[in-house]
Amino acid sequence: MATLSLRLTTESIVSSDDQSAPASVTASVTATETSAEETHRLVQVRIEKAQKIRDAGLDPYANDFRPEVTAAELHSLYADADAKFLEGVKTVHIIAGRVMTMRQMGKASFLTLRDASSRDIQIYVKLDRVGDATYQLLKLTDLGDIVGVAGSPMRTKTGELSLAADGFRVLTKALRPLPDKFHGLADVEQRYRQRYVDLVMSPDVRETFRTRSRIVRGIQRYLDDHGFIEVETPVLQDEAGGATAKPFTTHHNALGADLFLRIATELHLKRLVVGGLERVYEIGRQFRNEGVSTRHNPEFTSIEVYQAYATYLDMMDLTEELVTGLVEQTHGSTTTPYGDHQIDFARPWRRAPIAQLVQEHLAIDENLTGIDSVERALAIAVGHTATPDEPLHVCLRGLSDDEAAEVIPGLKTGTETLVQRAKAALAAGGAGFWSMLGKSIDAAFSSTGEVGPAPLDEPTAPPTEVGSALDEITGEIALPFTGPDAQRARRRDIALSLLYAVFDHEVERTLINPTFITDFPLMVSPLARKRDRDPAVTDRFELIVAGMELANAFSELNDPIDQRARLHAQQREKERGNEEASPLDEDFCRALEIGMPPTGGLGIGIDRLVMVITNKTSIRDVILFPQMRRVGG
Repeated sequence: MATLSLRLTTESIVSSDDQSAPASVTASVTATETSAEETHRLVQVRIEKAQKIRDAGLDPYANDFRPEVTAAELHSLYADADAKFLEGVKTVHIIAGRVMTMRQMGKASFLTLRDASSRDIQIYVKLDRVGDATYQLLKLTDLGDIVGVAGSPMRTKTGELSLAADGFRVLTKALRPLPDKFHGLADVEQRYRQRYVDLVMSPDVRETFRTRSRIVRGIQRYLDDHGFIEVETPVLQDEAGGATAKPFTTHHNALGADLFLRIATELHLKRLVVGGLERVYEIGRQFRNEGVSTRHNPEFTSIEVYQAYATYLDMMDLTEELVTGLVEQTHGSTTTPYGDHQIDFARPWRRAPIAQLVQEHLAIDENLTGIDSVERALAIAVGHTATPDEPLHVCLRGLSDDEAAEVIPGLKTGTETLVQRAKAALAAGGAGFWSMLGKSIDAAFSSTGEVGPAPLDEPTAPPTEVGSALDEITGEIALPFTGPDAQRARRRDIALSLLYAVFDHEVERTLINPTFITDFPLMVSPLARKRDRDPAVTDRFELIVAGMELANAFSELNDPIDQRARLHAQQREKERGNEEASPLDEDFCRALEIGMPPTGGLGIGIDRLVMVITNKTSIRDVILFPQMRRVGG
């Protein structure tokens, strides 16, 4: 029986002249404060103690012990029991945990154990109760050791619930000292590098990751209950598509081919919708070869959801219901703290076009939602983007090489790339460059006819005809605009993309309460369906909470001709040096040619969602093992 095996049966006793550092001394030295030499000495002392445990006939790394109760359960069982009542309790409880504190006082000692329940329980070890041999084992016990205890409940004179030990064993001898109990790992970076120590020292950290697990399970339950099935798609891919990001590249020796770690699950999940799995989702790791920050980790977790015969408006409703439910399940309320803010998730959430949000942010007395002048958009955007030349890059993305040569003022011929020559023209153009560029683009794409934006709350009608002719697929058209208003749509697409650059740089971080941002330009949405009455705009939203994107959703593009043309435009961007542009995935295009039903798609960043719900302002606090710069690197 485990209870009987706890008592030290050998008569071997540690010599009284043992010079090993007592546990109380060892405990006072923190891992972060010790030199390499001192750490080596402490480890050596503990190795010697482990050997003495073996010499006493016990295994310091035993595997024959089974706890029967947790510290949390003990607190729950005896929360209301007073000392007198506990004197009559003869039940022996068996528990295991890590020693967090230790006080030796002659013939009695107190230990604090912490177990997987993240609760602490005090252990009272008395010489005349456990016997001399077992009591001497305490001299070989240090903070951080994992021990097994059998005993009965009691309360100390101060009223603290404790377990009076009948037996005691060291189950795992810790060779390295823990940090100081009251300070933990003071170095934040060290917490992330040594997450195992962080979890030992910080019950709050354990609870964060328990909450994360409950959030993921809550998402799965919600989707399962709504008829979705969970699937798995490849992590290693021939083409890393489905998002705008630089992938990680690896090499498969047997196939003799380069492969990419996926940047999104989108394209494979859409293949499954084509195949008749009309409600699917996947929770999985994505990999993007980008920088690290409090909101970015190169390896992160997302969920993507696809539903046939649904639009982006349906995905809005799903997102609202799902996220609000998760917040309520975690906090018992729709309001949760985040940093200095209180975020209110009560439905309905605000829905607003990007252009309107830019208009409000810059206090512009003009309705920008119908903007179709590149000159006007440049006048607004310049000085409000991430880099001074970003407006130039936005304009270039909407132009073919030949068109760029015609409209960029001062562009010279040469052996440099188009982008390099355009930046040189900007540098030489002076203050008037932007106005001349805007006028030139507007003149190049001049047309008559007005197309207003479709109301957000009206579902889009199904397309009445197939898109443009096949010869546009391989031509130098910037984006697949056709029809009498094609020229205006191209101007409008560039203008809205310029406003989106302003939103991305300045406005997004100001949105605290849940906000659906809508009316994305076609240029930044290569996989989303065009709005029928406003072809420069896509049926897409992002959910912004606490100044960061939590979700992204589309009415998915299922016109194979339109999709191929847009991916060709992305391929041109890649050839111009944009490593984040989407590749042309021939097999995905082939799948769309088989026919994908009208579909709504949604992606949610699990890590950021957990950040908001658990009030963590760094993504590293919700990823067990975040990517860190190499020490000395």
